[in-house]
Amino acid sequence: MNQHKHKGKNVVRQAVLAAAVFGSLASASAWAAKDVVVAVGSNFTSLDPYDANDTLSQAVAKSFYQGLFGFDKDMKLENVLADSYTVSKDGLVYTIKLHPGIKFQDGTDFNAAAVKVNFDRASNPDSHLKRYNLFKNIASTEAVDDNTVKITLKEPFSAFINILAHPSAVIISPAALTKYGKDIGFHPVGTGPYTLEQWNQTDFVKVKKFDGYWKKGEPKLDTITWRPVVDNNTRAAMLQTGEADLAFPVPYEQAALLEKNTKLDLVAAPSILHRYISFNVTQKPFDNVKVREAINYAINKQALIKVAFAGYAVPSEGPLPQGIEYAAKYKPWPYDPAKAKELLKEAGYPDGFTTTLWSSHNNSTAQKVLQFTQQQLAQVGIKVTVTAMDAAQRAAQVENVGQKEAGIRMFYTGWSASTGEADWALSPLFSTQAAPPKQFNTAFYSNAQVDKDLSDALKTTDKAEKAKLYADAQKQIWTDAPWAFLVTERLVSAKNKRLTGFYVMPDTAFSFDDADVK
Repeated sequence: MNQHKHKGKNVVRQAVLAAAVFGSLASASAWAAKDVVVAVGSNFTSLDPYDANDTLSQAVAKSFYQGLFGFDKDMKLENVLADSYTVSKDGLVYTIKLHPGIKFQDGTDFNAAAVKVNFDRASNPDSHLKRYNLFKNIASTEAVDDNTVKITLKEPFSAFINILAHPSAVIISPAALTKYGKDIGFHPVGTGPYTLEQWNQTDFVKVKKFDGYWKKGEPKLDTITWRPVVDNNTRAAMLQTGEADLAFPVPYEQAALLEKNTKLDLVAAPSILHRYISFNVTQKPFDNVKVREAINYAINKQALIKVAFAGYAVPSEGPLPQGIEYAAKYKPWPYDPAKAKELLKEAGYPDGFTTTLWSSHNNSTAQKVLQFTQQQLAQVGIKVTVTAMDAAQRAAQVENVGQKEAGIRMFYTGWSASTGEADWALSPLFSTQAAPPKQFNTAFYSNAQVDKDLSDALKTTDKAEKAKLYADAQKQIWTDAPWAFLVTERLVSAKNKRLTGFYVMPDTAFSFDDADVK
């Protein structure tokens, strides 16, 4: 009897010991696995970069996909799946040499035929892809041989390589496109460093290392879990508890607290994310340039930066953020409410007027910008009703509405040109043809000289001529003031110190090719 008791104790002891050993092994393997959780500010719409309008979905899609060209963490152009390119003298034909020996994640070959399939799809209006505007200038794509592609344009477009470096311009496996068709956005197959492990549409996207990746020694991480966390405070709390290794954006009001945490690095990086208020220049009183100037004088940019951005922004120094190629630089509009009142009087509005201010977003920063602007404009007699929109409202009342039906007057929003050059930062916002519902010229601004400058800049391959044309366009826009030029944000992220090589890029996308865990 006693012997049995003793034996029982031994069994229990061995079980406990085994459990302890197993537990230590499990924790050791959990510790050894390089698993990273990234908390981001909104949900993903599609993992087909050609059919996603938001930078975040395209950033996550970089787990699976690569383009012929891309950008490094500082938005400098680099070769990716392409080794080199040449351009014909007339600027119409781009001949691109591909990197040989690369395979897609489904085992099929990456080659010129695969590039043709993707660009034929992207440049076909019948595909109804959200990024069609970037590729509509392609007349034809030809596979010269396995490693040579010839792309012919309808008209010269000197920023074309930057278009091919845009995060939407990826090469998807043609076999996967055939297999999944319109559902390709849920079944990504590319040449990238990770494959899809699981996508829970409300909760996370988990990706795992692709063992057949063509770059030797990469990726260094085993998995990345991209977790949308809309609430600012929750995102910050996840860093504090270790539930997340990186969070972006970090709410400005939480930055000081996170900076005190010795396990975390707070990173404030330069951006090309521009914040502005567009004026519907086709409607009174915004058809009068003096009214537009008055509003620029009426808003104290330095105070706005403190109130809404906790100091993490700089006043706008032109229609383009300074990180964009060919950006001109001007002195920011000074704060001068007396001058604003004087201009309103000259414009025929001595007692001010009543109007509306909409916002493209409904987050805490946008709310602060709206309230601050409302108070500032009230001081010069302009009474503003504010509305912060969600995505559905924005689509219905702004993006899909033409000039005649447009109820938009003042509109607070932002723009980040993920091609890194001036055309994609100016044409979609200021050219006559870019008015909604086509693109994002929510000011309905139209200036023939600006249109000509922007068009001519794409036709020339002479860099000096191009710089002159873009400078001329920016000077005219700055003078016409179709916007209240507000700020360029600094991008605030925080990460666990054990995570290295994971960056927020100036266009708010991510660079994680060299990411590792210490």
